[in-house]
Amino acid sequence: MDITEIIKRAFIFPSKNLEILSIYAILSVLAGAFAVQGVITFIFGIFDIVNLVIGATYIAIAIIIGIITRRISLQCVKSGIELQDKIPDFKWWGNWGLGLKKIVIMIFYFIVPALIVVFIGLITNVHGNIISIYQALTLQISPIIVGDSAITDVITQASFPLFVSLAITLAAGLLIFLVFTFFQVIAEARLAHTGSLMKALNFISAAKDLKMIGIGKVIVLSILILVIVGCMEAVLTVIFDHLFVLSILNIVITPYIALFGQSALGFLYSDIV
Repeated sequence: MDITEIIKRAFIFPSKNLEILSIYAILSVLAGAFAVQGVITFIFGIFDIVNLVIGATYIAIAIIIGIITRRISLQCVKSGIELQDKIPDFKWWGNWGLGLKKIVIMIFYFIVPALIVVFIGLITNVHGNIISIYQALTLQISPIIVGDSAITDVITQASFPLFVSLAITLAAGLLIFLVFTFFQVIAEARLAHTGSLMKALNFISAAKDLKMIGIGKVIVLSILILVIVGCMEAVLTVIFDHLFVLSILNIVITPYIALFGQSALGFLYSDIV
């Protein structure tokens, strides 16, 4: 399926699944509300066992709702892989493991690149350079003895190695997170297709899938989706600035965009199934 066809089918996909879109929108709002209320109650009730229990309960409810919304998003991907324009009937209590597996994938594909970036930071000596600045300020300089210009010179000299190490670490970090984002996208498609967490976490197989689909095609599709969503957000921002009451439509628009992206992933992955 070419990119134009993927975009077209994915964009109208949520409109053909209005019931699922409505459920997803309501659950997303509820999950956010329970999560925020849970965190606030937990923090302000840190010395009150009753509020701690209430806050933890709110957070637990938000997690349960989040698992359900993850299942819905995976159903969108699966429908796209199977080249279907409609999601099968939604079951509230079925296949909880699938939602949990997606959460595991999201955590895994964040932690691994984060650890790699921390390791790069150690190699480039970010921590050591920060310590050097601290030592230059506290051990080597006495503001009573030296002037402001001397302090500035020492800070400048100590800051340059830190700037270099941070620049290298951040550049490498952005690249690594971008690569792992592509792996996560393919992993979610593999999970939707097979239902297997181990297959979803298989880097080698995910890399082969990326190669079969075409890295260029994945990048172009990702850019087009970002452009479309960005244009939509820009137009809606202008409208909402003039008619603030219409901003309530974000309750539906944001889930619509989410399901649009998930179905696009499914249609993309259908090329190699």
